[in-house]
Amino acid sequence: MIEGLRRGRPAFLASVRSADEAQIALVGGADIIDCKDPASGALGALDVEAVREIVTLIGRRLPVSATIGDLPAEADVMVAAASAMAATGVGIVKIGFFGDSDPRPAIAALGRALGGRTRLVAVLMADENPDLTLLPVLAAEGFVGVMLDTADKSAGSLTAVLSQDRLAEFVRKAQANGLFAGLAGSLALGDIARLAHLRPDVLGFRGALCALGRVSALEQKRLAAVRNEIERARSAEAAREKSVA
Repeated sequence: MIEGLRRGRPAFLASVRSADEAQIALVGGADIIDCKDPASGALGALDVEAVREIVTLIGRRLPVSATIGDLPAEADVMVAAASAMAATGVGIVKIGFFGDSDPRPAIAALGRALGGRTRLVAVLMADENPDLTLLPVLAAEGFVGVMLDTADKSAGSLTAVLSQDRLAEFVRKAQANGLFAGLAGSLALGDIARLAHLRPDVLGFRGALCALGRVSALEQKRLAAVRNEIERARSAEAAREKSVA
């Protein structure tokens, strides 16, 4: 199902913290329902029972992903957390890599434990000098995708942290390695068109969907606004490609 999302790129990922929010995101036109606790960090993990409830609600209508928390890049810690989250039935497990420690041993351990039976997606932190040499390593270990996000949500949008050229490089290299490429990190409506031009496979949102910041509740009208802007960006990119052809 993830492969099919590329036909209408970029897909709209909406992060939710409950089954009630998942229902709002489903009705609001999200393409991917992402389980995350915004009060527990950049990639805060929801309780596994809450994730199971969301998986049951969504069924097979949309892909469901879940984060495992802001964890150190220690193989045993990450494998245990990713295995527990995979057992909820989510289709995608997102694993963030923070700080300066070498994540390669953890990536290899995750690939051995879960690669091939669980869709693993790495999340690199744009505000922590992301190492793009990890992309072929992720692909070799069975990861299906990689996203850029921000660790410090007070630092502003992803587009304020990295230049357009650097973001374009990330998307290009990820896709060249057979990984789907996602962009997230305090994205706003005004970021959508310029990021869609880079042809990422996924754009991820939380704060833009909430009335009072990322830890407040989702609002239907804000979901609709993001959905409509993504559709406009898709149409503009399609028209541009047609004119070039």
